[in-house]
Amino acid sequence: MKKILLVDDDPELRQLLATYFGRHGFDTLLLADSRQLDAYLERYQPHLLVLDLMLAGEDGLAACRRLRGRGESLPIIMLTARDEPVDRVLGLEMGADDYVGKPFDPRELVARIEAVLRRGAQPAAAPDPKGGAYAFGDWCFDRSTRQLSRHGQTVALTSGEFALLNALVANANRPMKRERLLELTRGEESEAFDRAIDVQIHRLRRLLEADPVHPRYLQTVWGIGYVFVPDGSKSQ
Repeated sequence: MKKILLVDDDPELRQLLATYFGRHGFDTLLLADSRQLDAYLERYQPHLLVLDLMLAGEDGLAACRRLRGRGESLPIIMLTARDEPVDRVLGLEMGADDYVGKPFDPRELVARIEAVLRRGAQPAAAPDPKGGAYAFGDWCFDRSTRQLSRHGQTVALTSGEFALLNALVANANRPMKRERLLELTRGEESEAFDRAIDVQIHRLRRLLEADPVHPRYLQTVWGIGYVFVPDGSKSQ
């Protein structure tokens, strides 16, 4: 059974979701706040984390940012009572894989969980055995092992970050529309919005670029989308 770690301060919601997840084949671990989050991640190694944004102490956004900052690639779905676009973007910027606003139908959350888990296993986010290693600047992107490294030091990538970088590298020097990048990384039936690609690009630039404001490798093509330029030269 896939293990889901649910962190939410509402005890009734925790129990309701645990029961519902169990009916859909998930083993659910429950926490009321993030104080024991690290211990649970280390001990139980869940397949996915459902994290409420509004928590006492360290809130969901701070916890997500901290986990991603230390290289944790575990899929994360954020829950929040605020369903505004700015909150969705903020959650994605912190490294969340998806976002569900409260109130929600448990069926929707299960569908999102299954979609994120599929995304991590589907070809877009899985290692590319035919891709091999691709070197650019000081970086080495090994598509066959899903590893990004610099001077021998490995940098952790989430499934979404790997899928996007892999799609751009596979189409080096070819401007890619946001819609096409969404199809390549999340599937044609994805409900993700264009801004999700912008957020992932922003995160990748912070990893790869010496100056994210003036990127060498992940360049913007105005009116189209983005292009990967391996030699860092200015795109047209």
